[in-house]
Amino acid sequence: MLLSAHTIAFSSIPQRKVIHSRSHWTEVETTRLIRGSSNLRFITRSVSKEGNTSVESDVPFPIDYIDLLKQAKKATELALKDGKQLMEIEFPTAGLESVPGDGEGGNEMTDSMQLIREFCDILVTPEKARQTRIFFPEANEVKFARQVFEGAPFKLDYLTKPSFFEDFGFSEKVKMADRVKPDDELFLVGYPYFNVNEMIVVEELYEEAVVNTTRKLIIFNGELDRIRTGYYPSFFYPKLAALTKTLLPMMETIYYIHNFKGRNGGTLFRCYPGPWRVLRKVGNKYFCVHQQETMPSLKEVALDILPAA
Repeated sequence: MLLSAHTIAFSSIPQRKVIHSRSHWTEVETTRLIRGSSNLRFITRSVSKEGNTSVESDVPFPIDYIDLLKQAKKATELALKDGKQLMEIEFPTAGLESVPGDGEGGNEMTDSMQLIREFCDILVTPEKARQTRIFFPEANEVKFARQVFEGAPFKLDYLTKPSFFEDFGFSEKVKMADRVKPDDELFLVGYPYFNVNEMIVVEELYEEAVVNTTRKLIIFNGELDRIRTGYYPSFFYPKLAALTKTLLPMMETIYYIHNFKGRNGGTLFRCYPGPWRVLRKVGNKYFCVHQQETMPSLKEVALDILPAA
């Protein structure tokens, strides 16, 4: 079995944290990453399609990051049991109610790295740890990751190497077939969104090392909504835009949180194998105002679903 039944042990002792800008790392003292108000109890209620019956949902919105990781672990276990090979986990790291842009980019990447460590610790059994390869966007980040993952037997790897033209968006391509080993069983790719080439390399990893094998691949906080929403113009980034027709349709989003702020604010939430739900917070409780089996577009949630709720 790949999965473990470990419990999560989070320390309140200050940890070493690195704020980075891809080209350098700076160490600062910080308190433990895990945030959230543990004294708040969130209750999620879902509304039936007829709109006249409310029932308590099996998976409520997480109360903090400890709860979130437990939910993501369970969703991953169920997806693996169902034979899913390509999976996505996406949630904000600047706070459970934060939106993209609330946190500084380097901090968000560092937070994701630490959360990946905690997630893998509770997901992967010790005997399977050496068959788990964790990819970070570039080689420089693996150097710091070895500190974050100190004592863990996971294999740490990278998608790209920095080049002289890195500031212009260029990096040295790494051939994925040369990076993996025959005994690898699970790949986890952390936040491949800073450089547009990173997700293209992820597609190569999937095609060369996952397809037609029993291996699994999880993309962790890859900000794939940038690709889904056309943030990168297809005229300038044709290979990246093509992922909406090649890689993304093959993917199962197993855990997802996206917040919307403003007068019609709310949250798009999914925990596999449950439906996609649009939540609205009233006081300290979350209520479901809409649910469906397929992922709605962010535009649909913001302009149609939430204003009508």
